[in-house]
Parts: sequence; C-alpha cells; structure tokens
Amino acid sequence: MSEAANAKPKWFVWGDLDGFFALFIDSLLQLLLITVFCTTPLVGLPVELVVGTILPGAALSILVGNFYYSWQAMRLARREGRDDVCALPYGINTVSLIAYVFFILAPVYQTHRAELGDAAAATLAWQVGLVACFLGALMELAGALVGDWVRRVTPRAALLSALAGVALTFLSMSFVFQIFANPAIGFLPMLIILIGYASGVRWPLRLPSGLLALLVGLALAWGFYFTGIGIWSPPDRPVEPGLYLPQFVAGDLFAFLLDPRAWQYLSIIVPMALFNVVGSLQNLESAEAAGDRFPTRSSLVANGTGSVVAALFGSPFNTTIYIGHPGWKALGARIGYSAANGLAVAVVCFLGIITAIEEVVPLEVTLGILLWIGIVITAQAFQAVPSRHMLAVALGLVPCLASWALVLIESALRAAGTTLFATQGKFIGQNVYIEGIISLDRGFLLTSMIYAAVLVFVIERRFGLAAVWMLGAAVLAAFGFLHAYELTPAGVQNVMGLVERDGWWQPAAPVFTAVYLASAALLAALWRRERGAGKTKNIREADGG
Repeated sequence: MSEAANAKPKWFVWGDLDGFFALFIDSLLQLLLITVFCTTPLVGLPVELVVGTILPGAALSILVGNFYYSWQAMRLARREGRDDVCALPYGINTVSLIAYVFFILAPVYQTHRAELGDAAAATLAWQVGLVACFLGALMELAGALVGDWVRRVTPRAALLSALAGVALTFLSMSFVFQIFANPAIGFLPMLIILIGYASGVRWPLRLPSGLLALLVGLALAWGFYFTGIGIWSPPDRPVEPGLYLPQFVAGDLFAFLLDPRAWQYLSIIVPMALFNVVGSLQNLESAEAAGDRFPTRSSLVANGTGSVVAALFGSPFNTTIYIGHPGWKALGARIGYSAANGLAVAVVCFLGIITAIEEVVPLEVTLGILLWIGIVITAQAFQAVPSRHMLAVALGLVPCLASWALVLIESALRAAGTTLFATQGKFIGQNVYIEGIISLDRGFLLTSMIYAAVLVFVIERRFGLAAVWMLGAAVLAAFGFLHAYELTPAGVQNVMGLVERDGWWQPAAPVFTAVYLASAALLAALWRRERGAGKTKNIREADGG
C-alpha cells in the first residue's frame, strides 16, 4: 500500500489558514454588498431588516453548506486514505446576488413605493426576493436529476455568454467605476488582487492576496483619515452590534409563493438557477481534474438545500459551489477551511457586527476581488468554447450590455430628479434608441442564451435546432418573458401573459413574436434545403455520379 493510502487526514492543517482567509474575505465582501446595496434608495430595505433577518439567514445557509462540504471532503479523504483532499468552496452566488438586487428587489420596490409607501414596498420587495430564492433553490434541486441533460442540449456558449455578460457589466464595470472614483484607496488593493491571483506570486509571510489587499487598503484609508486628508471617512454605524439569530420566515415566503408579482421575474430566476446548476457541475469537474472526485448528485442536492435554508430563514440570495477549487487546493487548503469560514460568517452575522466592519473597511478596498471574478468568468466564456463559437459568446453579451445601459440611464435620471417616463420624448433624434434598450433589457438573460444558442447552431449549419430555439423565443415573447414592457411613471414594468387589445387576445410583445416566428420559418427553410441537398448528394454518390 502506498504512503498516500496510509495518510491520516486532519480536520485542519496550516494551508487551511490561507484558504480560510481567501474564502472569508470573499464571503465578507458578499455580506458588505448585501448591506450596502439593499439599503440604498434604489432598493429601500431598512437596515434593521438586512442586519436582523437577511444576514443571519444568509449566514445559516453558508454554515450549513460549509459544514457539509467539509464533512464530504473528510469522508472522501478517509475512504481513499489521502491527506490532500480539498473541500469544495461554497458561499453566496455573487452573480445571482447582483442580478436579484438590480432586477428583482429594486424593480419591485420602485414599482410599488408610490402605491404602497416606502416601508410596505420594501417589505414586498424582500418577500418577492424570498420567493425568487426559493424557486431558484427548487430548480437547483431538480438540477441534481436533469443537470447533465441540460448541459447536453444547451450549447456551452449559450450558458456561459449570459453569465459573462452579467459578470462583465454588473459585477465588474460598475465597481471599477467606484474604484476609479477613489483610486487613492482602491487602486493598489485592486492591483494586489490582480497580481496575486493572475501570477500566483508568493507575498511576504505567505500572506494571501486578499488579506494583503485588505491590509494595504485599510492602512491607506485610515492613514488618510488620521492625517486629515479628505480621501475617506468612516460612515455612521446605523445598527449597533447585538444578538441577531436566524428567524424562520416561511409565512412571508409561502404567502407570496403564488403571487404573480413574484412569478413575473421567472426570466431572471430560471437562467440564474440554470447557471447555478451548470456552474456547479463544471466546478465538480474542475475538482475532479484536481484529483478530488465528489459525487455529483449529493453535491448538487446540498447546494440546493443551502438555498432552501436561505429562503426559509429570510435571505433572498442563493448559495452555490464556487469556482476555483484547484486554486484553493494550490493554496494548501484541505478540509477545515470551509467549516472555519462558515463559523466566521455566522459570528459576524449573528452578532450583527457587519455594520461595524463597514465602518472600518472601505468598500473600495475589497472591490478588486469582484473585478477579478468578473474578468475570470468573462475570459472563461471565451476560453471554454471552440474558437468558432466565440462569435456566439460575443453576441450573447449584447442583451446584458443593454440591460446595464438601462440601469445607468435610469440611475442618472433619478439622480437628476426626473424619470424615464417624464423624459422619454426627449430621446427622439438623439441617437439614444431607448425603446430598443428597454426591449433588450426585458428578459435579457434568456435573450442572451437564445441568441448565443441560435448562432452556435447556425455556425454548425444545424439550422433545424436553430429554428427550434428561435421558435422558443417567439413563445417566450408572446407570453411576456422577452421584450414585453410598459413604461409608467413608476418605471419600466413587465407585461406578462397574453394581452387583450381591441377585444382580441394578443401576444405581450407582438412585433417580436412575429419577427421570431418569421426567423424560425427562415431557419426551417434552410434546414429543409440542407437536408434536400444532402439527400441529393447521397443519391449521386450511390449512383457513382
């Protein structure tokens, strides 16, 4: 028996310290983003709800998942007699966090605040977010059964391009602007992250790149503060630390489970759940390539269970298996780093000290990690597909760019004291085709997937499959999942289901429905021509002609 087979795995080794700091800083960033974004005027959630309910629920979901994946890794290590098994990294899904904040919580709040008032609209936004998280979790659990089939029938370019679009825009660019708005404290930490993660360089004292970036950023920010240079000053602490245990909120969740105000966001929920499932499958493959083969079904079930726990205990944000298992393993992390991260996150959230951390740690110091995640996801979308499919990935980015542009336009108008509804006529003749931007924004994740898939099949000259995907786009547009909207004083609102106009039931987006049906017909005609040409060629070859 080999020496490796005689190895006795330990719950915690020195390398777990490096892995813990890397994972905890990433988790801490997610908590800071939740605190900052959910309490902005765009989303309007009261800080007491965020600190007292959402964060404890999120921490419980992370704790459950981290403990499970540590136990899973120990079980594998003992079964194979190895001491080099690394637990799967796990935490809040950053991309779905951004998507849910901007495309579910914020629209619900902005749409209903005039009708219900700020407090009731904020509660409604949170409840709709719980339903979104729960539905996404159910899809993740179902993905444990059908995930492999989804991967087979959906081109990889379609799955990755939409994810890359969100990563490039909402995950990277928005925060890059924040870094460059305050480069004195944000640029150097960002550079340390890029250098450390891109080159794998070893810093003095074996400091993890994330920890070193945090320390340098803190030194800069507080150095400027104490010397009286007005670069940065700590914000006021809105909530004092205390004991904030998870609260079972199934009543709020199930009360809105059949509410159409939640289901109209399926165009966001479905792609996010799909990305979560497929991304987890790919991360399991990545772990296997690094030498750690974890069972697929139980890993995905644990992933979905964590999101169910989140929704039942007040967090609208799904959890997921993180990308980068080989990176954590290369740091020397093994089993204990995952459980340690779960415990640390639980302490931060259950004691309500996240606002105290926010008072000490400038957000700009940590945003380099988001930039890194964003560019890695974007690069992977191009690297992980055949070179001839890169065109499809690029096409899939377009709807995401349109959605990001709409958020920028709406935010700028809101800051100027006006709205898109009040100014829509002023865009005419200014080369700002706002109707096109809004149309692409509605259901942009599904649109991104469909466009990329269609182009992949066109490139492969599989016109029949391209026609099927385009026909699916027509159905989705007819029922309001794509392109259908109504511009109101409360903002851009979705139009779901068939709409009665002039006594007739018509598609929610009639023009796009017709265009997609015509496109499907064209692709079907090309398929028939190709099929006919193929038969003719076979006959000639059989006749020796």
